[in-house]
Amino acid sequence: MTQTDNTVAYPGREGAHSAAACDRLFPAARLVAQASFQDVVDAVTSRACTYGVLPIESSLVGPVNETHDLLYDSALSIVAEAILPIRHCLVGPQAIPLEDVREIRSHAVALDQCRRLLSSMPWATAVVAPTTGDAAAAVAELGDPTVVAIASGRAARMHSLAVISDDVGDHEAYTRFAALAPYTRLDRRHGEWRTALTFETHHRPGALHRAIEPLARRKIDMVQLVSRPIPSRPFDYRFDCVLGGHPLDDEVAAALVEMQAETARLRVFGSYRADRDEGWETVAA
Repeated sequence: MTQTDNTVAYPGREGAHSAAACDRLFPAARLVAQASFQDVVDAVTSRACTYGVLPIESSLVGPVNETHDLLYDSALSIVAEAILPIRHCLVGPQAIPLEDVREIRSHAVALDQCRRLLSSMPWATAVVAPTTGDAAAAVAELGDPTVVAIASGRAARMHSLAVISDDVGDHEAYTRFAALAPYTRLDRRHGEWRTALTFETHHRPGALHRAIEPLARRKIDMVQLVSRPIPSRPFDYRFDCVLGGHPLDDEVAAALVEMQAETARLRVFGSYRADRDEGWETVAA
């Protein structure tokens, strides 16, 4: 995944955590910033970009619902993942006492990961930005020292912002990023693989149990199970699931056949090599 003709779409601006994930996944690619998550999906769907990279899960706040829903509504597949430790900084045009801060901008997930900071500053208004990189850029452009952002140290340096407070997250945080493409990877070369899928169950007692029972019986690890509403059908839900293994593995292939027979609808989102902790790099530089 290092071809020089690759273009990779990501949400936000240079300095956003998604841009750092692109560097990990596609170190030789040309990065193309997009205004929103939807724009990333549109760029890949239209083949304007080869890949798209979106955050899909936070170790602190769980699944990124917008990414799950966009994946469900598109024909794209997950072809790779990267897990990055996230270190949040409070940054602004100049270093000022916390009591002088009046507004804090950041992405909704970043704000949620810094609850202790926000609760210690009840006088400051939290404002949601499209990405942490956008928040840093907006604060730099505004130039008001009382308006600050929660962003990475990398974004602070890019926009010549001062770090008012370093490492302001509630806990050690990691974000899983998914690389999206208009195809599914069928190879399963060396390494540990995962398979992402979505399914809908019938409305009858025990339907969810019957749908996932083949995994337990065949000793397949269910890494994640997420319930999401189906907007076109009020109070109906689907389940997004990640399994350990590849569809070309005999046990996984057999389990998927059994699951499909027990569900109203099942679609594989893609297969990809698992990113293990020995490859993680801190997104703070």
